[in-house]
Amino acid sequence: MTDTANKKIEKDPEVTQKAARRRFTADYKRRIALEAESCSEPGEIGALLRREGIYSSVLAKWRRQLREESLSSSKKSNGKTSPADQLKRLERENERLKEKLRHAELIIDVQKKVSEMMQIRSHEKDD
Repeated sequence: MTDTANKKIEKDPEVTQKAARRRFTADYKRRIALEAESCSEPGEIGALLRREGIYSSVLAKWRRQLREESLSSSKKSNGKTSPADQLKRLERENERLKEKLRHAELIIDVQKKVSEMMQIRSHEKDD
């Protein structure tokens, strides 16, 4: 074996611990999204992404949020949701519950039909 193969492999001291998740303020998100909206030349958005150290998917999300005027500094709203956001959330929940109710009613209907069929077969066997 060579000398390099005999050397004990040591951990790289340059490897850092897992980085903490970055949080961005609503003002920062709005500023970057507006700056991206004003980009008109090819490559400007790429330069903006590199300069700020963010991914294109993050920028796309911020731009969409800017259009919806719902930029916030984190996913959690700290209990302060706008009435429009609450309404959207409640409408989604209402639709989900309606679908769940429809599904439950279908199951009950099937159970009733199966029960009726079993009673009919039971009466036929008795005769």
